[in-house]
Amino acid sequence: MSRCIFCDILVDKAPANKIYHGTASLGIVPLNPCTPGHVIFISNRHVKDASESPFTAASVMYDVAKFINNNPGDYNILTSIGSIATQTVFHLHVHLVPRRENDGLKLPWTED
Repeated sequence: MSRCIFCDILVDKAPANKIYHGTASLGIVPLNPCTPGHVIFISNRHVKDASESPFTAASVMYDVAKFINNNPGDYNILTSIGSIATQTVFHLHVHLVPRRENDGLKLPWTED
C-alpha cells in the first residue's frame, strides 16, 4: 500500500491543524479551505472511501452531525468516491463546508 497522508496525520507523522476529535474521525482544517470554517473529517480507520465500509462511513457522519449540532449553521457535507468524482486522497473523508449568503462558492450542479 502506498503512503497515506491521512493515516500519517492520524499518528502524528504529518502536521495538521486538528480541531475535533470524534469517536470515528478526526476533524482538521484543510490546507486550502474553500470557505472560512471548512473542516475535513478523516476516518480513524483506513478505508478507501464510503463504499468500502458503510459502518465506518456512518460513524464518520455521526461525528459530522455531532459537530454541526455544536456549531449550527448552513453547510454542504461532501464526500467523493473515485478519481472521476474528484477523490484525490483514497482514505475516507468528509468535507464540511460552511455556507454564507453570497460566499461565491458554486457547486457543479448550481446555476451561475
